[in-house]
Amino acid sequence: DLSSSANVLDNDALFKKFAVGDYIVHEDHGVGIFNGVVTLNGRNYLEVKYAANDRLLIPFDHSNKITKYVGSAKHKPVITTLNSGLWNRIKTNVKHSVKLLASELLKLYAMRKIVHSPVMISSDVDRDEFFNFAKTFKYSDTEDQTLITQEIAKDLSKSEPMDRLIVGDVGFGKTELAVRAAFACLNAGYQVAVLAPTTILANQHLKVFSDRLSKYAFRIEVLSRLKQRPEQKSIIDGIVDGKVDLVIGTHRLLQDDVKFKNLGLLIIDEEQRFGVAQKEKLKNKRLDVNVLSTTATPIPRTLNLALSGARDLSILASIPNNRKPIANKFGEFSWEEVVGAIENEIARKGQVYYLHNKVADIYNIQEELKIRLPHVKFAVAHGQLLPKKLNSIMDDFINGRVDVLICTTIIENGLDLPNVNTLIVDNSSMYGLSQLYQIRGRIGRSDKQAYAYFLHKDLKGDATLRLDALSESSDLGSGFILSTKDLEIRGAGNILGRDQSGSINSIGYGLYIQMLNDELDKLKKQKEGSI
Repeated sequence: DLSSSANVLDNDALFKKFAVGDYIVHEDHGVGIFNGVVTLNGRNYLEVKYAANDRLLIPFDHSNKITKYVGSAKHKPVITTLNSGLWNRIKTNVKHSVKLLASELLKLYAMRKIVHSPVMISSDVDRDEFFNFAKTFKYSDTEDQTLITQEIAKDLSKSEPMDRLIVGDVGFGKTELAVRAAFACLNAGYQVAVLAPTTILANQHLKVFSDRLSKYAFRIEVLSRLKQRPEQKSIIDGIVDGKVDLVIGTHRLLQDDVKFKNLGLLIIDEEQRFGVAQKEKLKNKRLDVNVLSTTATPIPRTLNLALSGARDLSILASIPNNRKPIANKFGEFSWEEVVGAIENEIARKGQVYYLHNKVADIYNIQEELKIRLPHVKFAVAHGQLLPKKLNSIMDDFINGRVDVLICTTIIENGLDLPNVNTLIVDNSSMYGLSQLYQIRGRIGRSDKQAYAYFLHKDLKGDATLRLDALSESSDLGSGFILSTKDLEIRGAGNILGRDQSGSINSIGYGLYIQMLNDELDKLKKQKEGSI
């Protein structure tokens, strides 16, 4: 491990952890295979194997020229011989691609500088009111919350629109930071929109935002498909004429009939849940609008953009007081394990999520559990239920009238129920890494010890890698690290378009980003020199 002491936020450090047998990239000599550490004349070297039995010994003090190879999905790189000239030709081709992308990114930066948005914190009075509001939070801020609050204040004091991504582990306070940003904009007389991936999460946000802003006369509404059409029309009319100050909504907010009078801030919660087409629609709405996005484990594309500087990135990693790491348990599915986990939680008067993501036989699971645990109250929740029925079931669970909720991935985002501290996933191999991490984040939201059971029936290929990565990430605050693991498993993909994939595959993501940043610096200096 070449970077055990490196700061997690250092872009280079993310791509320098490798083991024997890993593909690595030397910026001068190309892609090879790491073969371990050798000692010659009392000095340690990294040995890298190349084609035709070539090998390279790299002194430790030159290790800054090496990155771990990460390409797209399962792509295997071309290993060259040393001094063949092929590597230089590959790098020359990539350099052309990088120049084009750097030019695109600079246009994006320039657009943000040219476009002006209203200044939300424009005076000492505004600033004092913003920080006084932050102090009314019922918990003490962590060090990172304090820092990000200051970053938000700085963003909203400028005339260029904010575009900030907050990466924070589940339960680490992302929503509170979003509430603070919302307060600053509402206080300045502008509207705020909060985009949430599910109606359940939208309703939860309504409660949080309403509680935090209860001392102010702001009109807060939820817009979703669950509302009756006349009620939806009334809310939309209020958005158009400016009478609705803050609206929380699902994808319904993206429809063409929703037009804001003076939108000042768009908050995108769990950004990774929104697709490319939806984000394009958002871009059209938000050119001069401040944007604050939150996520626990950003998808690789989002991580790419943040790391390459196309937007501002804040990491929320400080562990809240009295929070304990979740105890993970991995193993083959058995009813004995399931029953034991439920009985242990019920014995301490807690509640359980049982995740089964097949609606076709989810009620069979309920019947099986009822036979084995007749004294326990079960309910089933999935997305095919009528909205009123689903809300009624969730209300029963939230208020403790149900002990075990047998559910699909509708629980994945945002539910904050401190009494639910056991999670059972009965076929964990079928989920993506980011998804498993999000689901695990539904428990462990109090000072109680939480338990997550990831059970499986047949592990193959990437599923093993995902569960291994999850088992390594039991520490609180590991969402950011986990997202880089996800990037390794799924591949770096593209940054701004599919055209970049071939270039990333040929030299690896780490060197590609390094070349991109170098080119950006060069173009910026040229631009400054020509002014």
